[in-house]
Amino acid sequence: MRRSSVRGVSLIELMVAVLIGSILVLGLVEVFAASRTAYQMSEGMARVQENSRFAMDYLQRDLRMAGHFGCVNDQSHAQTAGALQSHFENKDFPLQFNVSIQGYEAQGTAPGNNVDLSVAGGSWTPALPTYITTLNPVPLGRSDIVVLRYLSAEGVPAASVAMAPGTTTIKIDPARWSTLTGNGAPNPRLFGIADCNYADIFQASTAPDGTITVQNTGLNKTDFTSDRYSASPAGQAMVYRAEAVVYYVGEGSAPGTQRALWRARFMADDANPVMEELVEGVDSLQMLYGLDTSAGTGNPPSGYIRDQVTANVVDAGANWRNVGLVRIGVLMKSPNRAASIAPASADRIPAALGVKFTSPAPYDGNYRTTYESTIALRNRLYGN
Repeated sequence: MRRSSVRGVSLIELMVAVLIGSILVLGLVEVFAASRTAYQMSEGMARVQENSRFAMDYLQRDLRMAGHFGCVNDQSHAQTAGALQSHFENKDFPLQFNVSIQGYEAQGTAPGNNVDLSVAGGSWTPALPTYITTLNPVPLGRSDIVVLRYLSAEGVPAASVAMAPGTTTIKIDPARWSTLTGNGAPNPRLFGIADCNYADIFQASTAPDGTITVQNTGLNKTDFTSDRYSASPAGQAMVYRAEAVVYYVGEGSAPGTQRALWRARFMADDANPVMEELVEGVDSLQMLYGLDTSAGTGNPPSGYIRDQVTANVVDAGANWRNVGLVRIGVLMKSPNRAASIAPASADRIPAALGVKFTSPAPYDGNYRTTYESTIALRNRLYGN
């Protein structure tokens, strides 16, 4: 066979083919990487939006219930001395129902402050009572804390109320007992009875026949005022489940998980709250409180909210009864890395209610954004 009849690929041709193939493979890798990055970002944004909707829904629902005490709200009962009676004592008690809303401001989180999420805060103002410190709110993120107290949305008419020194017996229709045990409260022991003139909050024992027995023992420190509800028209005196809830940011329950929004519910006593992890990915919770200009003991609300201030300012003036609205801001974080990078300019740094969250934590590859909402406390609106 002659050499001239042999055909093949030269080294140069092989190198050119390898180069072209490498370029095509690199292009495919880039397309795949870009698609993966876009998917991670899209998934991170979707999870953050979903979690933020849940967080806002929980907060808004319970905030709107603050001050609900039956036929009329806490503001109306406050116009008559002794009309709203919490049978518990000690101002740090979680069940002090004569204060329907109370907040705790995390150190260094006023509007205009910068917060480094990797540096723990020092404390809260006012100082946290023991029943909150035992819940273990995390200092990272410097989140505010709020306590809400109210009666459940639905009540049961009191068929009879028999008052005696040391013991009061309230009868309800046993077929309606399930009304007081819904929403994750299968065995409540904290109740309220209210008509359009009075409201009493107490600890009680129950019986299957619809009997609620209130004794001046246990958490109860005072007796009912004699014949307090005897003049109520039939069906006006209603029995409700009493709710005291604390919203705070804590560590996720699963090992290695991120921070989450928690709710502690006091439904039986002051020592054993039901702790619920509501929403993951809440890095920080911020709150501002709008003060009615004329609300308070002896003064009906005007409906004019002039100042929006932090919890420490409200507490310093003992103005919790003047709170007519609450602004909430949450910093949300994606559960997984979402190809997020540092913002190109300072005006893109995430901020909630004027609090800016600075490096390095916001730029760890997770997607973060903030959401804000303003909630009017419907039980403290003008005319209620």
